Amino acid sequence: MREDWSLIEASIAKQYGIRIRNHKDMPWDEFCTLVSGLMPDTPLGQIVSIRMEDDPKIIKSFNASQRKIHSDWKKRRAEKMLDDPEKLNKQMANLAKMLEAMFGNKEVKSIESK
Repeated sequence: MREDWSLIEASIAKQYGIRIRNHKDMPWDEFCTLVSGLMPDTPLGQIVSIRMEDDPKIIKSFNASQRKIHSDWKKRRAEKMLDDPEKLNKQMANLAKMLEAMFGNKEVKSIESK
């Protein structure tokens, strides 16, 4: 949230006409409601849509700035995964189970042994 604070402020101002800095007494749940209702045409909405895009054709059509936003986000998410080895191990185990279900035990063993 801290890294996106300026986007949050700008988006709330654009969509609702509210300057958050002028509302220091706003209840947390009201603030959360405002943020969760932000539309895609706000600064935060646009950045989130770039970050979350997973269609390779759309990603390929990104300009340099959009590609940087997308790759920086992916890198931060990957780094977060490395910060929590237990969570990463669980996800890898789930992936191994999915591969086993798809390709059979022989394929999964060859992947695990690499």
